[in-house]
Amino acid sequence: MAEIKTKSVKLNMVMNALLSMSSFIFPLITFPYVSRILLPVGTGRVAFATAVVTYFAMFAQLGIPTYGIRLCAKVRDNKEELTRAVHELLFINLFMSAIVYAVFFISLAVVPKFREEHTLLLIIGATILLNALGVEWLYKALEQYTYITVRSLIFKVVALISTFMLVRDPGDCLQYGFLTILATSASNVLNFINLRKYIYLKPIGGYHIKRHIKMILVFFSMSVATTIYTNLDNVMLGFMKDKVEVGYYSAAVKIKSIMVSVVTSASTVLLPRASYYVDKGMMDEFSRILKKTMRFIFLVAIPFSIYFMIYAKEGIFFLSGKAYAGAIIPMQIIMPTLTLIGISNVTGIQMMVPLGREKQVLYSEIAGAIVDLVLNTIFIPIYGAAGAALGTLVAEAVVLGWQCVAIRDLKMGIFQKLPYGKILIAVGLGSAASFWVKLLGISVFPTLVISAVCFFGVYGIVMTVLKDSLVIELEKQLIRKIKKNDCV
Repeated sequence: MAEIKTKSVKLNMVMNALLSMSSFIFPLITFPYVSRILLPVGTGRVAFATAVVTYFAMFAQLGIPTYGIRLCAKVRDNKEELTRAVHELLFINLFMSAIVYAVFFISLAVVPKFREEHTLLLIIGATILLNALGVEWLYKALEQYTYITVRSLIFKVVALISTFMLVRDPGDCLQYGFLTILATSASNVLNFINLRKYIYLKPIGGYHIKRHIKMILVFFSMSVATTIYTNLDNVMLGFMKDKVEVGYYSAAVKIKSIMVSVVTSASTVLLPRASYYVDKGMMDEFSRILKKTMRFIFLVAIPFSIYFMIYAKEGIFFLSGKAYAGAIIPMQIIMPTLTLIGISNVTGIQMMVPLGREKQVLYSEIAGAIVDLVLNTIFIPIYGAAGAALGTLVAEAVVLGWQCVAIRDLKMGIFQKLPYGKILIAVGLGSAASFWVKLLGISVFPTLVISAVCFFGVYGIVMTVLKDSLVIELEKQLIRKIKKNDCV
């Protein structure tokens, strides 16, 4: 067995940031091309099929992706216990996958909307098995982010090149569906092959499957609630409106999803470390990383939200083309969720989950799912994609509000001493410094580049002048690395 080396938190953050960046660079490069080839109807078909399969995959995974990280992080120093935990969770995952596939095939035969997209659903449905074999929760628990990032980048590059070769006309939805799976899930096969480095592959006995059921169901319920209000929009739009509205909505949330992956990368990396600190009683360290992560969320999420609300039109036209003008308002409505999701990722996943308060996270997400369902039912028939965006915005606000109430008794001060005023001043000045670019009447790409340089340049300068501690720390680290490289 290869020695399991715990990487530094900074290295893990860098590697996960690269992973997150690859997750948005791939669609950022391909989506402008694909959206113009497939048009709203084609991208809507793929988005609808992906949303449907997500629900089936959710039942196959149960709550294992999050529960597995916490469980394996606690026993990572004991090879036998780690092996036993992985075997048990993998058995549960594969068993549920078999059941889900049976229901999936029946649904393809009896649901008219599914029959229309039978082949596309079958292709994207491969993610159910690939997710089970990938056991990515183990690699995250062991903080093997370098491995995860490298193998993911390889498959994304292959998929990127293949997209330009295989997606050539509006009828190439099946090829695009296959390539999305290649980019996001095919690398999971390597995870399964690589397992022998960290656990015993042969049965070791002493299995206790039942010990996981209660917690898996709690995490599964969390997953259900989250998936409902993050994927329900596309499904409801597909049934209540048409594929064009799904295409608009998919374009609207594309940039938001990209930014969310960047903003939440720190929280994702710190979950296993936070679980480890709590298990070992290192509460001062636990509190320290919570406060630092929350500061990072505020510093990054708020300016990104504001910038892409102001430049929603340019962002949509650059990413998808003028055929997606119907996505501009939905994007402006949904962008504030970037900040809401970033904060709730800390309060929920990074804070309450390690402390064993999963039920409160579950309740918050159930509340969000109910709100999203009700508001979608009301607003989608009237406003289409914009109505779906409004439902999601309110749902995320409800989730965060519930969690903030639930953590009041912990008194960890994660919202104290945050640079609220500094951020507002910097964002205001950045907005003023960039808004003139809109008046130039130049093409979309130069507008985005110039405005981004002005907005984020001024934002960074103002935060430096106002001496924000985290900004100053990051700048000092960057200067030290540049000096070190110059000396080499």
